Amino acid sequence: MLTDVGVVAIGRNEGERLVACLRSLAGRVGAVVYVDSASTDGSVERARELGAEVVELDMSRPFTAARARNAGYERLRALQPNVRFVQFVDGDCVVVGGWLETARARLFERTELAVVCGRRRERHPTDTLWNRIIDIEWDTPVGDALACGGDAMMRVEAFDAVGGFDPSVIAGEEPELCVRLRRAGWKIERLDAEMTLHDAAMTRARQWWMRAVRAGHAYAEGAAMHGALPEQHWVKEARRIWLWAGALPAVAILGAPPTFGLSLGLFLAYPVQAARIYGRVRSRGIPPVDAAAYAAAVTVGRFAELQGALRYRRNQRRGRRSAIIEYK
Repeated sequence: MLTDVGVVAIGRNEGERLVACLRSLAGRVGAVVYVDSASTDGSVERARELGAEVVELDMSRPFTAARARNAGYERLRALQPNVRFVQFVDGDCVVVGGWLETARARLFERTELAVVCGRRRERHPTDTLWNRIIDIEWDTPVGDALACGGDAMMRVEAFDAVGGFDPSVIAGEEPELCVRLRRAGWKIERLDAEMTLHDAAMTRARQWWMRAVRAGHAYAEGAAMHGALPEQHWVKEARRIWLWAGALPAVAILGAPPTFGLSLGLFLAYPVQAARIYGRVRSRGIPPVDAAAYAAAVTVGRFAELQGALRYRRNQRRGRRSAIIEYK
């Protein structure tokens, strides 16, 4: 057992996915805290049966995953005052055997690291097209990184130094935290190691679309929070949304009358861009059909991202907080 490692898992109505998650952690760390967000499927009871400490989040306040993770972390520190490393994990993920030991060893080896993450895979990548697309997305470059995702092991000292997650951020809270960690002199590394198996259970196009809407919101909010030099956090991603889903189609359509329709040729940029994405993905050894699906999804997904970015801008103008965007 790794007595200096603790785990914070968050979820809502994950059912058997949560059971699998907690079983993958049983007896491996000093303490496991599960933060539940008003589940109605018996998740709280099952988590307690499996030995997890349960925090039931107060849902009278606006919910964010960042807020849930902070609540779990606070309980973990109370339970395990001498914890040095905390593994954050989503409740629909199974932690792969050997990952906790690998991550802990790397944090001991490189004392400048605040965060390490590994390969997150889809548990059932062949079940649906959307699962295959997400599995490709999870395959991020190995080495020093700018950010991590929801599954990662963090150094308690670094997490405390920057005040943890920003509870107001409704999406992209991990990259936002990583911005502050890097500003404080810490580093993030993506290890060449298996970390978690994620169960997206994505079966409908609308789920994929809303996930992209959430990403667009995250890009817009991240750029607004940390877009200044030298960081320019997600500025490129936000500009890409406005270019591909906003400016290009607007110029093509509005310019059609004065150019006698020639401006409509700008729409050819979309298949060209998809072909470029396809080539990059194929170079990683991804099968042609999956690479084509991924390229098409990324290209079309810009319009969903624009919806999310516009939602963020609209709420900012009205002085309102955005509600969490869910796809499950």
